[in-house]
Amino acid sequence: MEDLRVRVATPADGEVIAAVLTASWGGTLMVGHSTVYDALELPALLAERDSEVVGLLTYALGRDGLEVVTLDATVPRIGVGSALLAAAADTARDAGAERVWLVTTNDNLDALRFYQRRGMRIVDVSPGAVDAARSLKPSIPATGAYGIPLHDEITLELRL
Repeated sequence: MEDLRVRVATPADGEVIAAVLTASWGGTLMVGHSTVYDALELPALLAERDSEVVGLLTYALGRDGLEVVTLDATVPRIGVGSALLAAAADTARDAGAERVWLVTTNDNLDALRFYQRRGMRIVDVSPGAVDAARSLKPSIPATGAYGIPLHDEITLELRL
């Protein structure tokens, strides 16, 4: 078995990226902090093991740093998320960014644990932001993971 490796996605990876996004998110449109992204159009990092894609991270790089828009591990608990997040931090540093940041939701307890264990800090909570996002993406459910009502956005960052 080959080791896990992360690489920059190319245009030839569009089909596999669309498949991962659709399986995880129900499509390629993402809404966070009142911004709509087509994650298929964003730069991406792919994690591979034995030539099989096992993870995807899409991001937007701007004056606020590198924003992680999506992070998916199709094979859990083998280090995919950690490897992708580390590669995103390297990408941010190479671009001169001062932070990696992301927005998640109040129900996403597993992600909150994951990101904080990797050095990210909660820097903002936006009550009602998910409720407002439903006007942009009506398919966002009212109830999220663990039966938690889905209302708020939580911003985390890793200072570089």
